Amino acid sequence: MTLGEIRGILGALVITQRTDMNKEIGRAYCADLMSDVLAFSVTQSLLITGLTNVQVVRTADVADIKAIVFVQGKRPDIDTIATADSKNIPLLVTNLSMFETCGRLYENGLRSAAGDTP
Repeated sequence: MTLGEIRGILGALVITQRTDMNKEIGRAYCADLMSDVLAFSVTQSLLITGLTNVQVVRTADVADIKAIVFVQGKRPDIDTIATADSKNIPLLVTNLSMFETCGRLYENGLRSAAGDTP
């Protein structure tokens, strides 16, 4: 699934400047605990979160996350957006809840990026 398809499914707004909407995304991980992202996510996936601070972008960079979707209409500040642009990590915002976001993406074929956890 492309980032453009994800944007359409979620009715999301892209808030970074350098965003390749043809970027392929094969898996997604949903978390608000960045320690969980580091411990359990799979590289090259999409991160879905309600946190909007710069640590989310830094964690995504370390975890090799391809893009971030912020839920419930939450928007990061300008410094967080600038950090994401500098690291080439696209940021999207959807007004959907985290549950609805995950459900819609799963329904359209995107699967979990959680590691081999039970």
